[in-house]
Amino acid sequence: MFSTPLPAELRPLLERLLVQAESDLSGSDLETFSLRLERYLPDLHAGLAAVYPDVEGLLERLLPVLTAAHRARPAGLKRLDAHRLLAPDWFQRPEMIAYVAYTERFAGTLKGIEERLDYLEELGVRYLHLMPFLKPRPAPHDGGYAVMDYRAVREDLGSMDDLEALTAKLRARGIALCCDLVLNHVAQEHEWAVRARAGEARYQHYFHMFPDRTLPDEYEKTLPEVFPDFAPGNFTFDEASGKWVWTTFNRWQWDLNWANPAVFLEFADLILWLANRGVEVFRLDAIAFIWKRLGTNCQNQPEVHAITQALRAVARVVAPAVLFKAEAIVAPDDLIHYLGQGEHFGLVSDTAYHNSLMVQIWSSLASRDVRLMSEALRRFPVKPTNTAWNTYLRCHDDIGWAIADDDAARVGLSGEAHRRFLSDYYSGRFPTSPSRGLVFQENPRTGDRRISGSGASLAGLEQALEQNDPRQVHLSLERLLLGHAVVLGFGGIPLLYMGDELALLNDYSYLEEPEHAEDNRWVHRPHMDWDKAARAKADPASTEGRMYHGLLHLIRVRRATPHFHAAIEAQILEPRNPHVFGYVRRHPLGNLVALYNFSEEVQYYPAEVLWQQGLSLPHDRIGGQLVPIERHLVRLEPYARLWITDEV
Repeated sequence: MFSTPLPAELRPLLERLLVQAESDLSGSDLETFSLRLERYLPDLHAGLAAVYPDVEGLLERLLPVLTAAHRARPAGLKRLDAHRLLAPDWFQRPEMIAYVAYTERFAGTLKGIEERLDYLEELGVRYLHLMPFLKPRPAPHDGGYAVMDYRAVREDLGSMDDLEALTAKLRARGIALCCDLVLNHVAQEHEWAVRARAGEARYQHYFHMFPDRTLPDEYEKTLPEVFPDFAPGNFTFDEASGKWVWTTFNRWQWDLNWANPAVFLEFADLILWLANRGVEVFRLDAIAFIWKRLGTNCQNQPEVHAITQALRAVARVVAPAVLFKAEAIVAPDDLIHYLGQGEHFGLVSDTAYHNSLMVQIWSSLASRDVRLMSEALRRFPVKPTNTAWNTYLRCHDDIGWAIADDDAARVGLSGEAHRRFLSDYYSGRFPTSPSRGLVFQENPRTGDRRISGSGASLAGLEQALEQNDPRQVHLSLERLLLGHAVVLGFGGIPLLYMGDELALLNDYSYLEEPEHAEDNRWVHRPHMDWDKAARAKADPASTEGRMYHGLLHLIRVRRATPHFHAAIEAQILEPRNPHVFGYVRRHPLGNLVALYNFSEEVQYYPAEVLWQQGLSLPHDRIGGQLVPIERHLVRLEPYARLWITDEV
């Protein structure tokens, strides 16, 4: 889809490459490889040409990497490639539900994950993102994002053989494994960095290393600080090499120099090697930061998208079953480029995080007002139809209040004041707030205050249980189910963060672990409570049971609703009631209107909106009944969520 026919000027290059490929491949392998290389060479060539001067030379160096990986690809994965090529929208379908977990906190080890596959399958999971499991440096290691060896698994989790065994079992159940691939940096203990520190010029060119502070000081004039509390600045002096090294995130995370084509070749080889171990989705971590340009914030530069297009083409040639997910938590106008715009339209990452949706859900829950949410999401850029958003209520990270000043102003708010309100509300500082979040990385210079906390504790459940208040417990669970209904019904791949299906609370035991005590994001990274999981299944009336069964019902309804295919965009409706968020999804089988009451009071919404969308007998698929209409008004109970189609 969106491919470019092979230009005549590339035909001689293709023929030269195929002659070289004949020395490594034969028979059906050669035929398949030839067809795919011809199909994706225009994308690969264009991506490389936008970044690297000697494109043909680089392609000749890349070819042995491609042929070796193609020859080594296991038969089962080649069959998966064929299946995915016949069903390219496999990840866009309504049955796609993703589950995100830390291996050690969910099941201890990779082998332990195998013992919990029935649980995941019962929940409807078709995509499992295990948080960083590749070998990191010794702690501290930024939760595993300081990778020491991309070709080894963290020792306490298992081995690469264990990973291959797990991916095979997941694949047999139709579950794709997602792996974090950190693109921007490696640990200072990584072999490349070790050899750079020892003075090897080849590997020093893998990084941004400077003899003095002249250039770093120039860059610092426009660079933000990612972790101002514990990693201020963007450069670190390395005594071993006697040079200043670019270290965006931490002094022990060395930024890679993607202007060096050798770095591209290393990662092309790594992606294919991991894909041949059974990894099906690569979360491209910190991708926004990989290209550096003086005078900018060194994020979202055009070369990022050209490099991603080239890496995607590499994967398509050898392992077309593979997906790319962009970890780019940036403004909407920048974010859309990670799914492809202009010449990269539909040719870069297949999926990307819809961070704005998460922020707006929590914003509307706090304010009980959906006008800002409606305004912000209505103006969101339209994505390519062959891509999907990753939607989520919570994740492993903190919440940064990405409220645009312009969006706020259009609904009569001050962006700065609203961001301050949200930080106060979710840290429990605001009067009447039931939330139990923690302030993360407060920046006195900018006033930025991010928030840590589990979804349940942010929604007020922790306080409600402490106060033994049944009504507040009920309202907290309803808030959570409302949020999950928005996530499940917006379109894309919903990400369910481990424990949210049980409404797990903040886990303050992180304070007792020296490795985690200074990073309060671990408060919402609990250990899985398998006793609660068993109780949730056995007792639907328990707190965890109400959450589990309520969410499971939403997932099952979503799976049976074709309108949620990710190729279709949600079109935001005008908020005819400031407490009710709504959108329409236009499908060949008919329209679906979703309505959500973001308040704890009964609300009403004009029924004429449903009739205007062609819904003559409006039926709520979640409730399994006709929509309650009183005097031409839809009645919405507190925190109601309705997915409305014509009666079926």
